[in-house]
Amino acid sequence: MIEASMRWGVVRRVVGGAALTAVLVTGCGSSTSGTPAIASPSSGSAAVSGTATTSAGPTGSMGSSRSGAASSSVHPGASSGAASGAASGAAVVATTTGPLGTYLVDGQGRTLYMFESDATGTSSCTGGCATTWPPLTSTGKPTAGAGAQPDRLTTITRTDGTRQVVYSTSPLYTYHQDTAPGQTNGQGSGGKWWVVGVDGKPIKTAAGSAAPSSKTSG
Repeated sequence: MIEASMRWGVVRRVVGGAALTAVLVTGCGSSTSGTPAIASPSSGSAAVSGTATTSAGPTGSMGSSRSGAASSSVHPGASSGAASGAASGAAVVATTTGPLGTYLVDGQGRTLYMFESDATGTSSCTGGCATTWPPLTSTGKPTAGAGAQPDRLTTITRTDGTRQVVYSTSPLYTYHQDTAPGQTNGQGSGGKWWVVGVDGKPIKTAAGSAAPSSKTSG
């Protein structure tokens, strides 16, 4: 009996130990399985990352929008440039004063000349002549700057279809070797080319290439 009782006690201790081990193993298993549960925030992290990616979309969209705005802002500028070009198509005739007296210049201050071979209201300077003596043309009604008389300004149609500005009865030209405002390098050329006075008549004073001391009027 005593021996059997001792054996039963050993069995109980063994069984009890096995049960305790099972409990511990089960507990560890729960802890281990809990690790992924703790790691699950990483999926939340991915969600955050996804949110960031999504939020980047509007940012990119804003970037595109700003780029588009900058691009479209160019179009008003281009449109403004076109308007400016159209305005500049209407020739301006003003005056300046220098060694030759007071004479006509264009809107950029370039000296204007008349050609004595031109018949009243027509131009006989074409081809190579028009390359050396570019006609003052206008796409709109010519404008008189300070000193010039507006009622003397008209236009004629040249053989190439452009409109040349006429002051009084003289078609007006610039000279290709006048490279700065107010120069009069064409004065007296061939005894036929002269700067034009405010009254529309040629000024036949000795030629001079110095620029006038005063600035262009208008």
